[in-house]
Amino acid sequence: MLALGLAFEVTAFALGTPVTLNPPLGLPPMPIPIDNPLTQEKIDLGRKLFVDRRLSHNNTFSCAMCHVPEQGFTSHDLGTAIGTEGRSLRRNTPTTFNVGYQRSMFDDGREFTLENQVWGPLLNKAEMDMPSMGYVVEKVRQLPEYKGLFKAAFGGPVTAERIGQALASFERTIVSGNSRFDRWYYGGDKNAINPQEQRGFQVFMGKGRCFVCHLVGKKHALFTDHQFHNTGIGWERTMFPERRFYKVQLAPGNYVQVMGKLLQSFEPLQADVGRYEVTHNPKDRWAYKTPILRNVALTAPYMHDGSLATLEDVVEFYDKGGINNENKSPLLVPLKLDAEEKSALVAFLKTLTGDNVEALVKNTRSAPVTLPVLLKDPADVYMESVLGKP
Repeated sequence: MLALGLAFEVTAFALGTPVTLNPPLGLPPMPIPIDNPLTQEKIDLGRKLFVDRRLSHNNTFSCAMCHVPEQGFTSHDLGTAIGTEGRSLRRNTPTTFNVGYQRSMFDDGREFTLENQVWGPLLNKAEMDMPSMGYVVEKVRQLPEYKGLFKAAFGGPVTAERIGQALASFERTIVSGNSRFDRWYYGGDKNAINPQEQRGFQVFMGKGRCFVCHLVGKKHALFTDHQFHNTGIGWERTMFPERRFYKVQLAPGNYVQVMGKLLQSFEPLQADVGRYEVTHNPKDRWAYKTPILRNVALTAPYMHDGSLATLEDVVEFYDKGGINNENKSPLLVPLKLDAEEKSALVAFLKTLTGDNVEALVKNTRSAPVTLPVLLKDPADVYMESVLGKP
């Protein structure tokens, strides 16, 4: 097992080798579901599934191709990632750093556990495009590289529940803390961050009002309130779609202006009203989940639609108080930060990068990426196996 900058406690028992994650400085103990305790066998299996392109319908796309380990377990290339066969996604790829601490999944909070969340991308037409849960199970069952792995991890065959549990187990190990901020604030190292960065923390906790949503506790900090807020970005994008020109991203840092009517024929604007899609409560229109800010310097671009390219852009947006609309969060107000305060705030945010990022990337990439595909469609093989049965 590769060192991840985490402390592991490992003992053997009948259905695998239990693993206890001892959180790094700055992070609380991670909640682990009673019905899915961590074991090394499940973690190893989940890692293998995470990078396996055969979990997409056409054998070309894996979880790790949107949650790119080298790009902060997100995707830097475009504001919203590109899925299988070049299909555009409507939201920015959230990082999987510290995802095990999330209380709800997706920007709108529509899933409640990691075990269930994994099925969203697998079955989404624009992402991995699998036709059904049963098809995924049958395909994994037929892949020779997984022979015996589910029995070793779970004591039984491939099932939809176990696929979710394995992927969730691996994702819970993508834990990153002990940042320079943690060593300064929680560890008492007065020299871990410089005076400008310390000034940025003062802005964060004071005039900048960042702490109102990105909470900092006395013993640890996830830098989120786990709530949903309307900043105005989603409202503006949805309520003013008929523009003459749109800013279209061709590549990282490369944009062009395209006439709106030219886009409609091949990529019309995708509707997105945020949390409202889950609750159907009008007050939740265009509200999106507060992200965890740890490793935020590694996870550009920002916001639910990836519309802000840099941390400087984010600070400018919040300095203006967001975009006014009837449902905008009352927590957002103009801040009137000066240039020094803005620079200090960005400098502080860069201190939140954990000390084990390279180890997490290396650990993920220890699983094989390219494996032989099945020669026949899994659905056809299955039908042949039951042919003639009542």
